[in-house]
Amino acid sequence: MNKTKLATLIRWLVVIATPFLLTTLMVRVLIAWQSPSYPAWEYERIPPDRYGFSPAERLELAEATLDYLQRDQPAADVIYLLEDLRLPGTDAPVYNPAEIGHMLDVKIVADAFKTAMWVLLVMVVGGLTFLFAQSEIRLQGAKALWQGGVLTVTAVILVIVFMLIGWGLFFTLFHNLFFDPGTWTFAYSDSLIRLFPEQFWFDFALIWTGSILALGAIGGAIGWVLSKKMAHAHS
Repeated sequence: MNKTKLATLIRWLVVIATPFLLTTLMVRVLIAWQSPSYPAWEYERIPPDRYGFSPAERLELAEATLDYLQRDQPAADVIYLLEDLRLPGTDAPVYNPAEIGHMLDVKIVADAFKTAMWVLLVMVVGGLTFLFAQSEIRLQGAKALWQGGVLTVTAVILVIVFMLIGWGLFFTLFHNLFFDPGTWTFAYSDSLIRLFPEQFWFDFALIWTGSILALGAIGGAIGWVLSKKMAHAHS
């Protein structure tokens, strides 16, 4: 395979990988974000727990749950962090067995996202480095940034429109994509719903997709400017 064909192949790999990289990256960023954490920010916006958690109790339990998701160990090795949580003022567990089972699944998916993020990061950064490092194919690198941004922005706009028009369907399809039907639905009085109600996830999804949209637009704009400058320099 000659260098031109190889550069074209790498460019398209970067383009296709870009929206997936930004998607997985922003999941990790939002889970890990502090000062304040996402729950701390969101709980200022949504109604208080109607079943009795105080704002401080709700935040403490939510952040303990996110801490579990950020642990490097496999889900089965750290699920005790959630099993050991107790309802405030009692010896009753915060999460029932069905909720614990779901949280095992959630961490498995979150860990898969993390692994995918690193693989995609190597693909995108490695591909762009290869393209930009060689003057004769540098334009391909700029085009990869530009087209990856365009693909990301286009896909995310479609997702956002879908979310805004049919949030309930989007929420269901998203969960059924990653979890077995029936394993992720709970009573309103269950702790998972009290800590993470649907409005919590709607706002999370808007921030998530909005961040991906912004990063895609920035990357695309940089690539477009660079490609125009390079094309002009070679004309």
